[in-house]
Amino acid sequence: MRSLAGMTAGASVLALSLWAMAADWGQPLGGTYDGTEGKPRPVTPAPAELSPDERATIAVFERATKSVVFIANTAIQRDIWSFDTMEVPQGSGSGFVWSKQGYLVTNFHVIYGADTIKVTLADRSEHQAKIVGADPDHDLAVLQIKASENLLEPLAIGASHDLRVGQKVLAIGNPFGLDHTLTTGVVSALGRTIKSMSNRTIEGVVQTDAAINPGNSGGPLLDNSGRLIGVNTQIVSPSGAYAGIGFAVPVDTVNRIVPELIKHGKLIRPGLGVSLVPDSIVKRWGIKGLVIGKVSRGGSADRAGLRGARQTQAGRIELGDIIVAIDGKPVETIDHMMDLMEARKVGDQVTLDIIRANKRQQVAVSLQAVN
Repeated sequence: MRSLAGMTAGASVLALSLWAMAADWGQPLGGTYDGTEGKPRPVTPAPAELSPDERATIAVFERATKSVVFIANTAIQRDIWSFDTMEVPQGSGSGFVWSKQGYLVTNFHVIYGADTIKVTLADRSEHQAKIVGADPDHDLAVLQIKASENLLEPLAIGASHDLRVGQKVLAIGNPFGLDHTLTTGVVSALGRTIKSMSNRTIEGVVQTDAAINPGNSGGPLLDNSGRLIGVNTQIVSPSGAYAGIGFAVPVDTVNRIVPELIKHGKLIRPGLGVSLVPDSIVKRWGIKGLVIGKVSRGGSADRAGLRGARQTQAGRIELGDIIVAIDGKPVETIDHMMDLMEARKVGDQVTLDIIRANKRQQVAVSLQAVN
């Protein structure tokens, strides 16, 4: 009987204990509690070492962040009541060091409309920047700051013509004004085309799924060894934030244009020395090709014998020559012609297929400098 009574008493104590626990559920355990839940959990030992891929990514980030800068764009506005002038933030973006002479590269849209530009280097020192040159058609701009050479670490330059879909890429920038931020991904596609602020087509654009957000613009897209392969410039997003598709101006284009901007302040383009009738009017006329409106006197086209539009004695307008192909490649829009000129330089000779008086003929023209 005593054994049975003891068992009954024990069961009662257990029940009371369980009831007490249930009553305290969702409440702090109290300062006197000494169970395992009141102590820090033991730390799980880390792997002996990071994976080779992790080590490579960390090394690229630590090296490249020395070259990435934060750019703040401000405009001068006048208060409508007091007429006092004040600096108003217009936006911000990223950029990177091009050379130890203080040249920096960014997107044109990052510095568009700026009255003052402030650049913050990796050591958090701030510098006023001047715009050396800009090319809105490729959304590129070159700035310069006065800074000690030991603060300026130029990025290594890679190539974009031999990129392959699937290879790893890294993007570094200052999204939403945050400090150096790294995102990784792959080359998602090659040879894309996008429109610049000037509504010109940028060819050979690199598409990536590395996260690019507002503030990343002008920052570098790097390959797995830390070489520059593009300048991050645009995203496709219904919401305005990252949606998995970002674009970068290819480094082969950047490496060709930046020296021109440093030397001339603008891109010196090769051209024919003609004025063309706008595409919208030519399309309305039902003509396929580029209609020459005016030939610059003494220019390359003039020396080659090309003809612009003219007014006859009867007062009628006679169309000029119609360019239908350049070096055997058909052209129907001014934008297309400018794309074909991208791969050429001043002094190169091109062969034009033209229509004159309903007859097709070829004319050789040496390209001249135009803007």
